[in-house]
Amino acid sequence: MKNSISKIIVSSMVVGVVGFANAQKIDAKAKKILDDITANYNSKKNSYFKFSFGTGTNGQVSKTEPGIYYAAGDKYKLKIMETEQIFDGNKIYNINTEDMEVTVAKPNGSGSMFSPINYLSTYRNDYNVTYNGKKNVNGVNTDFIKLTPVKANGIQYVYLFVDPVKKQMVKLEQHGNNKDVAVIAIKEYKENQNLDPGMFVFDKNKYKNYLITEL
Repeated sequence: MKNSISKIIVSSMVVGVVGFANAQKIDAKAKKILDDITANYNSKKNSYFKFSFGTGTNGQVSKTEPGIYYAAGDKYKLKIMETEQIFDGNKIYNINTEDMEVTVAKPNGSGSMFSPINYLSTYRNDYNVTYNGKKNVNGVNTDFIKLTPVKANGIQYVYLFVDPVKKQMVKLEQHGNNKDVAVIAIKEYKENQNLDPGMFVFDKNKYKNYLITEL
């Protein structure tokens, strides 16, 4: 399970899709929904999510673990089990406490980080987008949106389920070409909190005994 989490986070961290000629198709209704949610998140000083993170194969989740996600502007912190990822606005720090390793990289092109809201920005260039109607998710009548990569990137498709009333993400499913599935289901949401100024800062002094690799 821990290896699966690290694989998903690290691989999505370094994958980049730069400009390509394929004709992109974005459904007008789906675009408005995603743009409204993006505007809602961007209007907040910061956001916090508590979520469950599930992995499995053939579209079926077999294991789940809790996770937390903080974001302020373009900075964020994501933690799942023993893996933590920090983006300070310049570099991405992937920290694995079990293996005592830190991987440091700059975002590559329009590469997407696997987070609760990463697809709200990357869909604009990297995916065909369609509105698939309504679907009940944990008692919420969500809008169901499907993203399909314009160019091969290891992902078969992504499902987004959003609350049209609160303009918030409820659930995200990422299905890989290798039949792996990763799911984020948001359990709790808070906004405009008083966060520690060092929340999105990587302090190298805390990881003196770690193997630190710059990609």
